[in-house]
Amino acid sequence: MNFTEGEYIYLNKPYGMTSFGALAFVRTRVSRKVGVRRVKIGHAGTLDPLATGVLILCTGKKTKEIERLQLHSKEYAATLQLGATTASYDMEHEVNATYPTAHITRESVERVLAGFVGDIQQVPPSYSACKIGGDRAYDLKRKGKDVELKAKTVHIDQIELIDFDAAKKQMSIRVQCGKGTYIRSLARDIGRALDSGAYLTALCRTRLGDIRIEDCITLDEFPQWLEQQEIEKPTLT
Repeated sequence: MNFTEGEYIYLNKPYGMTSFGALAFVRTRVSRKVGVRRVKIGHAGTLDPLATGVLILCTGKKTKEIERLQLHSKEYAATLQLGATTASYDMEHEVNATYPTAHITRESVERVLAGFVGDIQQVPPSYSACKIGGDRAYDLKRKGKDVELKAKTVHIDQIELIDFDAAKKQMSIRVQCGKGTYIRSLARDIGRALDSGAYLTALCRTRLGDIRIEDCITLDEFPQWLEQQEIEKPTLT
């Protein structure tokens, strides 16, 4: 492998780690293996710290492919808790409001989900990497500042209800969508459409383009994987 010229690395990002943290873990070890101070590396699409799944890393000249890769369709497996909300629309923050759920049935959930297929208007989470005047929205929120993000058009190809627990008011869905879709915002909007609330309790990106989670290695596996690779050293000029 020639990491300087460019390679793809398919990671299954672990829970609780930022995408940049996973990238830094890989870059440190690849740079050491190649024998250079810092191998150029980037990732094709951020995953939230509390999300797991497919994270494509591009090294060297392959970093030019990042924008193209981000345009590919994605698939997620998500679990939602109905009847409550959090500030971040996931478990990063504590529940800030609760709502009635007695009226929610499997039939009403399936009816609501069908309404989100196609082009929809979606407001990104205020706790997100969206930029406002050069600052990240989550940085502004954590400084106690008000954040107002505008709705944007995103495309959802399919939503499938995988499971619905009527007693616990929990649901699991599979979502196929395009670039820029926030599953946390989708959870928020599903809760509202059900005349209740909702937030994510689990999220996994199971596919990005043609790369599926089965094609990925974990960070725990990465050092051994790297050790097994035949590395082409950069040519000194």
